[in-house]
Amino acid sequence: MVEDLLEVFMDDFSVVGDFFDECLKILDKEKCHFMVKEGIILDHKISKNGIEVDKAKIEVISKLPPPTSVKGVRSFLGHTGFYGRFIKDFFKVVNPLCKLLEKDA
Repeated sequence: MVEDLLEVFMDDFSVVGDFFDECLKILDKEKCHFMVKEGIILDHKISKNGIEVDKAKIEVISKLPPPTSVKGVRSFLGHTGFYGRFIKDFFKVVNPLCKLLEKDA
């Protein structure tokens, strides 16, 4: 559909159609939604309250088993680091785990 019905730029796009309803159908095919009050974008809840944590993601993280290997620590930090901006002093809290990733730890 790109180039036939859509032109995509770095931070913008144009929809090509003869009628407004035709453009809406094209956007629907591309799973675009406009004028919504809230939604999940890149695992963040976006609403009139601003950017919030997706509760479903937190539930998944809370059910992760404790890491028992370097790979497990990296995986855990990857999951939790995504939401570090919402947790006060997050990097101080996870610093002991980060130290486990140092050579000869």
